[in-house]
Amino acid sequence: MQTRVTDGIKISVDTEYQPLHSNPAQEYYLFSYRVRIENHSAQTVQLVTRKWYITDSSGESRVVEGEGVVGVQPVIGPGEFYEYDSACNFRTEMGKMHGYYSMEGNDGKRFLVNIPEFRMIVPYKLN
Repeated sequence: MQTRVTDGIKISVDTEYQPLHSNPAQEYYLFSYRVRIENHSAQTVQLVTRKWYITDSSGESRVVEGEGVVGVQPVIGPGEFYEYDSACNFRTEMGKMHGYYSMEGNDGKRFLVNIPEFRMIVPYKLN
């Protein structure tokens, strides 16, 4: 699990290879990931936008950005957390992601929260 804290917002990411939904013969590798966003700050925050930088082991890169996460813009009070699951596919057996969330505090100010870089690797590559 990868973790990073920015301005009292802790982001933790855990990944898992999905062999039943992957097709190596077709260069299709699917990974799921769970993100946990913990608010250790003194104010309520809302996740407004996200931006992901995604790179596979061949060097192919893409950027994904948009409003919220998995269709919502969660509001997270002090001491609360929000978790969601998502997935990413690659054409190679390994890849990585990182990025940031744009958050808005109850003071109306926006700030960026860094998402730690995390790697996704098919298990047999680790042997």
